Amino acid sequence: MKYLSTLAAITVMMTAAQFAAAQASLNAAQEQQQRDQLRAAVQEICPVSGGKLGSMGEPIKVKVGEETVFMCCKGCLKQKIKPEHWATIHTNIAKAQGICPVMKKSLPKQPKWTFVDGQIVYICCPGCDKKIIAKPQQFLRQIDQLYITALDAKKQAR
Repeated sequence: MKYLSTLAAITVMMTAAQFAAAQASLNAAQEQQQRDQLRAAVQEICPVSGGKLGSMGEPIKVKVGEETVFMCCKGCLKQKIKPEHWATIHTNIAKAQGICPVMKKSLPKQPKWTFVDGQIVYICCPGCDKKIIAKPQQFLRQIDQLYITALDAKKQAR
């Protein structure tokens, strides 16, 4: 009888642990989906066509070097990125971020950058990248908030 009680307790603990792990995985997936939506909104345009993201359906997430970006359609996956659109995308991202997430000061005209989980993060000086790499999720959440503020301000201006 004691054996069955112990076995039942272990089963309950394992089930609770599996549930907690599944919930954590779901939360991480939801957070990544929200981050992707923000990033696509800030990016605004396709690096190939220059068309507005979302105008051809759900943007497609792709990796270009170390960076994750979004394209407007499957047709653009087979095409070359246009330098003028690439420059516009990075201007959009830097403008939406606005400040160095470490020092909390405005980004310089030619900001440095680092990549965190495929996301470009603009910084004011090379030393800030070490702090971001040490606490990547903390700084990505700060950048998400900067993006939300920038997108809200853009809506208000319309």
